[in-house]
Amino acid sequence: MRATRALIHLDNLRNNILQIKSCVASDVKMCIAVKADAYGHGAVECARTACECGADFLAVATVDEGIELRNAGIKVPLLMLSLCAPEEVKNAVAYDITPLVFDAEYAGLFSKECTLQGKKDFSVHLAVDTGMGRIGCLPCEAAQTAAGIAALDNIVLGGMCTHFAVSDSLKASDCEYTERQFKLFKDAVESVRKAGIDPGICHCCNSAATLNNPEMHLDMVRPGIIVYGYYADEISKEFLEAKGIRIDLRPVMTFESEVCAVRSFRAGASIGYGCTWTADRDTRIAVIPAGYADGMLRNFSTAGVKVSVNGKNYPIRGRICMDQFMIELGNDTETCRWDKAVIFGDKDFGALQTADDVARLTGTISYEITCGISKRVPRVFLTSHTR
Repeated sequence: MRATRALIHLDNLRNNILQIKSCVASDVKMCIAVKADAYGHGAVECARTACECGADFLAVATVDEGIELRNAGIKVPLLMLSLCAPEEVKNAVAYDITPLVFDAEYAGLFSKECTLQGKKDFSVHLAVDTGMGRIGCLPCEAAQTAAGIAALDNIVLGGMCTHFAVSDSLKASDCEYTERQFKLFKDAVESVRKAGIDPGICHCCNSAATLNNPEMHLDMVRPGIIVYGYYADEISKEFLEAKGIRIDLRPVMTFESEVCAVRSFRAGASIGYGCTWTADRDTRIAVIPAGYADGMLRNFSTAGVKVSVNGKNYPIRGRICMDQFMIELGNDTETCRWDKAVIFGDKDFGALQTADDVARLTGTISYEITCGISKRVPRVFLTSHTR
């Protein structure tokens, strides 16, 4: 196996799901997001663990993601959060992947395909745009849209949903925006009920609202990043504890490699493409066989991201290459070839920083860091039995 790998701690994943469940009433369903290859963690294995922990739904973004889970034997309902192309509708129906719809024209594609496949009572969820500006009918159109969908052959309205835009922010105006979105959604649901249509499973809570807004849980919550061990922006561990909510999330991924070479350089020697870094003293440089093709973005080197070796942090020097990067050891003589080098992850596996720490340094979010670990990096799935 390659020296560069992503360790996926399934025990941590299980811990996180159970911690989240402790914040949710027993009659509230849980839809766990495993889209984007489970945020880079490996969709099939993470989906299996989620199902073992009682997930009622799994959320995917594409038909192909759903097919991968079905082919792996995953049988729980799959909710597709993004739209698909007309040519993908056939497989969405064949593999029982529940789409979000928000107009009769799009829902009609599924109705026609169900007729061709002889399938009845195919479930769809009505998306309502309460302020995200992405997909969904307007709240004032919900009843009319639901009626049009309910009139279609072979289609049943299995649920209604919306998505919060700023629920991970504590800014007063953003909190008010989330409250307004929630009210608009409740009004839309009520209008559908008044039209004599069962709205099905109603859901709106993402990771932040799942932890911070229990009054908005409704019939189901849709946790994403918190499943993988990271708090949702300002809805931090400290903030939640101050509210009396104790939840201990653990990073599910550890991104690591090994030192493949250690070399001594004289003061004045330059390192890497463009000679962007020059040693100001005699020093030692370690080479790590990972690069931007693996998820080590080039701006890691200029943002101050460090790498842990033997419990110490070392700075990245020079530009990160496609397949390799270099760190400066200085006068450290203990680090040697084949020592483990950890970029981020679980502290119990040698990490001195998390994906959140890397994200803050580079001006992004933990989601992008974990999703950015490429497919050529092997995922090694660990449990307490394999640790």
